[in-house]
Amino acid sequence: MKVNTEKERTSLRLMAFLANSGRVDAVYQQMASYPQYFESFLHVQHYILQMDGPLPLQYRHYIAMMAAARHHCGYLVSLHSAQFLKVGGDPQWLKGLDSAPLRLQHLDQLNKVLAHQPWLTARSHIQALLKMGEQCWSLAELVQAVVLLAHCHSLSSFVFGSGPDSDPPLRASNGTPPGYSLSDAANGNVSAPTPVATPPEHNTRRRRSLGSDCDMVRLKERGSKPQEERESRGESLIHTQTLQHTDEEDEEEMMSSADPTRFITDPEFGYQEFARREEDRFQVFWVQDYSWDDHGFSLVNRLYSDIGHKLDERFRRVMDLPSSHSPDLKRAIWNYIHCMLGIRCDDYNYGEINKWLVKDLKLYIKSVACYPDATKPHRCPLPWSPLQPSDTIHVNLLIMEARLQAELLYALRAITQYMIA
Repeated sequence: MKVNTEKERTSLRLMAFLANSGRVDAVYQQMASYPQYFESFLHVQHYILQMDGPLPLQYRHYIAMMAAARHHCGYLVSLHSAQFLKVGGDPQWLKGLDSAPLRLQHLDQLNKVLAHQPWLTARSHIQALLKMGEQCWSLAELVQAVVLLAHCHSLSSFVFGSGPDSDPPLRASNGTPPGYSLSDAANGNVSAPTPVATPPEHNTRRRRSLGSDCDMVRLKERGSKPQEERESRGESLIHTQTLQHTDEEDEEEMMSSADPTRFITDPEFGYQEFARREEDRFQVFWVQDYSWDDHGFSLVNRLYSDIGHKLDERFRRVMDLPSSHSPDLKRAIWNYIHCMLGIRCDDYNYGEINKWLVKDLKLYIKSVACYPDATKPHRCPLPWSPLQPSDTIHVNLLIMEARLQAELLYALRAITQYMIA
């Protein structure tokens, strides 16, 4: 096949990735419908989870679990639990946040605030982490942790917005056996994934409290050989029974350890209406005073080499995706999400939001962006006028990226305030 454009090359690479994985869940299947964006997303995820950086690999996956747990996203918690052990993480840490090192426990406050009320993020949060004696974080470590937290918070929104329970996994038609997982996709690998997990089977009736038996990835699927084959190869039945017993215990322990509630404190802390909050001391965040282009990009790129370029590419690609959405509609969605999180532009007419976003669409965007684990199917009416059902993936991508940028702006502004104090 002759490939003439970069877009076609990207599409073919991702098609090969999906085919080789044998079985792909709805989350990545939906992202892959926009191959150029999907490639950019995977590059960021691979960079922050696997490439050189100040944080050890087990810390990165544990932070990802902490972030996903704030939204009870069992899908991501179980996925990163498996990767945490794969890179040599201590299984004892999976018993709960109080079993992790104090440095990770101290990150919980920043994690909680960024996930639910990012406007509370202050210089004091940064100072507390950087000046805690023997357990202190370095500035470079903290910046990588912030990127991980924001990435996984926003990805949790996409997971719930995608409705992975409503779409069956994609099975390869080339005879590839099932049982491959997206553990490597979670790391951003575009090569063939490692067969360590299978996609989740989701509970369509109860999505508020997601635990080990709901919205969960099966972490290990080890099919046993027929007894005749084992005996013909000289394998002991006793040995086989022992292995099966161990496998069952390992899987049961892993599924239990992936319970999101183990990794959060203050579970009642959640999103509050920014416009209706009682505290007057939290002022509107004006992007003219601190923007991604003029401030956030350069700071994060300086403290965490090259990540600014990769994140900026994601933001640009999601706005440039081909769809039936007009640029005005995309901008209305983006600014509506930022507005709910306390961020405003003084050169945007916010009356445009009501012009372009119908009530049902606004309710859906707010739900997925601000409290994704409470998203219910009846809150996602289709079709959304003026949107076509085929465009809803793009809406979910816009929600994810707008939320990611908002959290980064608050965290990076707080870091800037600490640095210049």
